[in-house]
Amino acid sequence: MTASANAARVQTHTPDHQLTALEKFGKVPRPSLAYTEEVARETAPIYEKVKDFIPEIEWAALAPLVHAINKLKKERNAVILAHNYMTPDIFHGVADIVGDSLQLAKEAAKTEAEIIVQCGVHFMAETSKILSPEKTVLIPDMNAGCSLAESITGEDVRRLREANPGVPIITYVNTSADVKAECDICCTSSNAVQVVEAMGTDKVLLVPDQYLAANVGRQTDVEVLTWAGSCEVHEQFTAQELRDYRAIEPGVKIIAHPECPPEVVDEADFAGSTAHMINWVKDNRPEKVMMITECSMADNVANATPEVEYIRPCNLCPHMKRITLTKILDTLVDLSGEVVVDEDIAARARVSVERMINLKN
Repeated sequence: MTASANAARVQTHTPDHQLTALEKFGKVPRPSLAYTEEVARETAPIYEKVKDFIPEIEWAALAPLVHAINKLKKERNAVILAHNYMTPDIFHGVADIVGDSLQLAKEAAKTEAEIIVQCGVHFMAETSKILSPEKTVLIPDMNAGCSLAESITGEDVRRLREANPGVPIITYVNTSADVKAECDICCTSSNAVQVVEAMGTDKVLLVPDQYLAANVGRQTDVEVLTWAGSCEVHEQFTAQELRDYRAIEPGVKIIAHPECPPEVVDEADFAGSTAHMINWVKDNRPEKVMMITECSMADNVANATPEVEYIRPCNLCPHMKRITLTKILDTLVDLSGEVVVDEDIAARARVSVERMINLKN
């Protein structure tokens, strides 16, 4: 099921009785995209951050887009959220807030911005709307879906509840608003064990990532029932692949995301969420490190740890890569790609998210 199919159960347009974003905020002229001396000068500090990943000749084409976006977002009173898997030109060039999906949504809710531009995938834009219902949320490509989020529907959760009466259902944040609305509580990859144990039961359902659930189940005495969903990026890695990397790169430290299969996590030196992976590198400063996750994250972290050599197993997320500078600019000019979640679904999904946020450490 694609993000477009999600529209059948979650609104991805402005209802007829509401103003469209363009009607609300007005039109703006499309900016020039010439690579002028002014553009070169004003984007030079940004290029310093990305010069190891973007050739200078390519920057001449990207810099005008970066410059135009950074000017227009101020005119629009917009904030740009960039997930850790965005390409460096977006992550370092135009983002106001960077991080994992829940972190982005929480931080965006604190800003005075009227418009949120979500540089990530569809479920992330929904989560931003859930936590900032008064803001206009835009996504540069409505078809930026997620294999994991699309592996389960709200109807699937209702059937699971019928088949497992009394068993709490926990959803990973990488799910649609419709799924969040049907579950008892959300979790992230970093707090999943805490959430599971906070349920106070001897059995829980953790959906939809079968590998995250399996990895969590090995860290608790609670029985964790799974759903057969997975991330198409993380499920590609194998334990043998990691052993081969170690043979080729002696001394490399390997850190993995818990969306990887358990045998991959077992081969890693550390496993944790995207935020925990970043912090591990910053805290340990290994000579060489390999991040077993989406490829662009290493590019984005490398800027903060220049003394660390990154060995990149380049598995790219095709959905994340739908988001480009050109599409971000188009979104800011046209105010297209508005994400609106049905009020009843949003209210119930918000409860699920806030239960997690309010858990005591």
